[in-house]
Amino acid sequence: MVLNRIEIKYYKKPKISKSILVSGLPGIGNVGKIAADYLVETLGMEKIIDIFSQYFPPQVFIGDDSVVRLVRNSIYHKKIPRKFDLLVLVGDFQGTTQEGQYQLSGAILDIAKELRVNMIYTLGGYSTGKIVEAPRVLGAVTDEDIVEPLKKGGVVFPKGEPGGGIVGSAGVILGLAKEVYSIRGACLMGETSGYFADPKGAREVLRALCRILNIDVDMSEIEERSREIEQITEKMQEDIQNKVQQKEDLGYFG
Repeated sequence: MVLNRIEIKYYKKPKISKSILVSGLPGIGNVGKIAADYLVETLGMEKIIDIFSQYFPPQVFIGDDSVVRLVRNSIYHKKIPRKFDLLVLVGDFQGTTQEGQYQLSGAILDIAKELRVNMIYTLGGYSTGKIVEAPRVLGAVTDEDIVEPLKKGGVVFPKGEPGGGIVGSAGVILGLAKEVYSIRGACLMGETSGYFADPKGAREVLRALCRILNIDVDMSEIEERSREIEQITEKMQEDIQNKVQQKEDLGYFG
């Protein structure tokens, strides 16, 4: 059988009355992916769905055991007692074409509708083009009344930011959710330089999300990753400063 453009494989269909979907796919600084992967790992979530697609790059990954794995997106599930069912979308890639972005986002929202999702949070990065000491978490929403609860969670809504809108799945999923599926949602964007995978920005997004959802997550490991990145960026800034100083010193010689 030839792979359909989008192939959805269910491993389990949990009984759900009300659920929240968190989406964190690769993007700027991999902020959303790092945060969502960490959530899945730390909460010990169960995989219930794999999504395969011709809209992903034509490749496989090779594990440490030399076994190949077709690239995919996956949805994980965890029941948060007396609150809601949590669904987290993670993955290897976003869609590689405009058509792919819309088709995959639509397929994800079809699943969300089936699993009784009434709120979606997409996670991503907001590139500043420079090293950020204290990353903010910027927000965008489908409905104005979502703004205040997000502000209480530490999300900021500065006028004119992010300029140019939200590119990729973090934006398309929200847009389709509002206009086609009547599902409310918000995007949480952690500031990042965009130069490398940034657990520091992901940590701030995760902190905000946990406050908003009122859930507890052990942050110790991502805190450690953030400290490692801080050490790397400090070294980078020292190297840059030394090079600038050397150039200034050379200016004294004719």
